Amino acid sequence: MSFSLHLNHDAKTPKYKQIVKSVIDGVERGSLKRHQQLPSINELSEEYYLARDTVEKAYKELKALGIIDSVRGKGYYILNEKPKQIRVLLVMNKLSAYKKAIYESFVATLGERATVTLHIHHGSLRIFRDIIKESLGHYHSYVIMPHFYNDVNISSVIDTLRQIPANELVLLDKEIPELTEAHSSIYQDFTNDLYGALESGQDLLNKYEELVLVFPKDVKYPPEIVRGFRNFCAHFHKNGRTIESASSENDLKGRAYAVLEDSDLAELVKKAKLQGLELGKDVGVMAFNDTPLKEVLADGITVISTDHEQMGRSAAKMILEGNTAQIKNPFGLIRRGSL
Repeated sequence: MSFSLHLNHDAKTPKYKQIVKSVIDGVERGSLKRHQQLPSINELSEEYYLARDTVEKAYKELKALGIIDSVRGKGYYILNEKPKQIRVLLVMNKLSAYKKAIYESFVATLGERATVTLHIHHGSLRIFRDIIKESLGHYHSYVIMPHFYNDVNISSVIDTLRQIPANELVLLDKEIPELTEAHSSIYQDFTNDLYGALESGQDLLNKYEELVLVFPKDVKYPPEIVRGFRNFCAHFHKNGRTIESASSENDLKGRAYAVLEDSDLAELVKKAKLQGLELGKDVGVMAFNDTPLKEVLADGITVISTDHEQMGRSAAKMILEGNTAQIKNPFGLIRRGSL
């Protein structure tokens, strides 16, 4: 019986996961056919110097996945032919309006050629590790949004990402320069692109005495946003400061605010109205991540945003075409009346 098991004894991926992946790959390549018999647990463990429990665990998982079946007294057999769909794991740090736009565009572009499983890691390294551990070998592509809490060691994130074969990994929304393996990515350059977006709006910002970034502490956003804001203020000699909540602001006049949370946006619009201030003249407001609501709220809110739908489309096309590349997603200032 023709069955070749591909094992990497130096890899961090558990041996039973490597067996699972090897069988699935064989089915997908067509080297393993429907009803073809696999080596017995004893045969495989002896030939590849594996613990019997390791092979048994792999066969149980393959059976649970519907890839193989067993016949009492005869052994294990391939149950399914080559799957018709690409299996994709999508792991995001949280759900939000703009991430919903990425997800919907991603799924729509993949269409019927793929099935997508969505998991949320909530910025937790522990949850992320568990998701990857349980998913290895079960998918053709792993699309990961690598936003984590500030206290998470980046080397620990990289160690987990390296368990995924580099040609199957796509980083989404944020690149990790320290990950040197030849993976794919659709990313934003938060530091430089925010700087560039603010620079493009200098003619509007010049009428304000101070720039204020509302960067919440309890919601995890990329710290590169703060860096880009501070770099802009320093380079162009702007008075700038960072606060955690718009609720702490009283006198808005003469200031331009950049806000990430919709709750802070609503707070500023409400306070401006109560103080009799006109948006775009007495006080400026910029929001992050465009939504249909921001187009119409208060006659239009200026936004600093990437094209989230394009990000989803680019990631999906990369998977469908089997390409490996690093693509910077468009990012800039959309001018409306609030600035």
